[in-house]
Amino acid sequence: MEKLIVNGGKRLFGQIKVDGSKNAFLPIMAASVLCENEVLLSNYVDISDIACMGEILKSIGVEICLNGREMCLNMTGIKNEKITHDLCKKVRASIFLLGALLGKFRKAVIAYPGGCKIGARPIDIHLNGFKTLGVKIVERHGYIYCDGQNMKSGNIILPFPSVGATESLMMCACVLDGTTKIKNAAKEPEIVDLQNFLNKMGAKVSGAGTDTIEIVGVKKLHGGSYCVMADRIVAGTYLLAGAIAGGEIEIVGSDPRHNESLISLLKQTACQISFNNDKIFLKADKRLCSLPNIQTMPYPFFPTDLQPQMMVLQSVSDGTCFLQENVFESRFGLVPELKKMGANIVVNGKVAVINGVQKLYGADVFASDLRAGAALVLAGLVAEGYTTIDNVEYVDRGYEKIEEKYRLLGADIKRI
Repeated sequence: MEKLIVNGGKRLFGQIKVDGSKNAFLPIMAASVLCENEVLLSNYVDISDIACMGEILKSIGVEICLNGREMCLNMTGIKNEKITHDLCKKVRASIFLLGALLGKFRKAVIAYPGGCKIGARPIDIHLNGFKTLGVKIVERHGYIYCDGQNMKSGNIILPFPSVGATESLMMCACVLDGTTKIKNAAKEPEIVDLQNFLNKMGAKVSGAGTDTIEIVGVKKLHGGSYCVMADRIVAGTYLLAGAIAGGEIEIVGSDPRHNESLISLLKQTACQISFNNDKIFLKADKRLCSLPNIQTMPYPFFPTDLQPQMMVLQSVSDGTCFLQENVFESRFGLVPELKKMGANIVVNGKVAVINGVQKLYGADVFASDLRAGAALVLAGLVAEGYTTIDNVEYVDRGYEKIEEKYRLLGADIKRI
């Protein structure tokens, strides 16, 4: 198993470009199933989650060709095969194919999805939404059997603004007769990106980015080309890296509006931040002050996917922070590893009380999930001595060659 070794204490300087968004690319790959012709996606990023989704698509007959930062998907040989547990267990985004296959074939069989163990992450919201559209669903032996022969458009009210459920239902509804409305929809930028992709392929979707999405069904989608948005969570991780390690960095290629909640918080810590078009500038030249209260909430508020990285920043800031996790109940797996490095953190239910310390110290630590792994890299950047991070495969699910990216900014980090 590969590991990352970080020699801490190096301040970060320079420019870094943000790669394509994992959380936008995956649903768009799934939605490509609905298209009649080839789809060319640019801003491809070489991470394991996208590779796993590619294997799932190949298993149902989709031809995939990679050329640099482009992915070409050819749907001419697609067939409606059962998607097995061996494929689904690797990536939670496999659930997106349920909506796409239902739209394409009016039936689907798929195993329960896998992914990081950060909480229950139930798919009930997905399934209940499909039931509202008339899908008959049977759950048996670890598989979900969906019969959509009598599907029809309708109004769906989500009990929680689930990103995955919103996207799955958008895919399915865009090829149903009539008009479907999704209320209490998720508002994330990735939802807008999926809407833009679907519309470019011939769909009629509006309202993404608000709490009500309207889909007017069309007969079919054609192929075409589309450039996927940049990854706002990777951009946010870079911003937090600069704040934690100190220095002066320029982040290129990501819309600053997608990280408004994070930027607002960082400005309160004494970071100097400015932006111009798709460039964000951050300078941190002293120890930062703690933020008294932080809560994770659905977009546009502070995202759960940046909570572990923010925990690292609060661990080395001056003061006490009450950090509340409201989205996933098991997202404090980072805490025992940070405490090995000298952090002072006490967890009480869904609140972590973080008393900032002057210094973290290098240690052997283990990534429990994707974002925790990225956060441990940030902790290693500021810690005294060497930090060895195990379970790097989690990090590789969402960050392309993370060690090379931080070396561009002057970090001392390598993979072994």
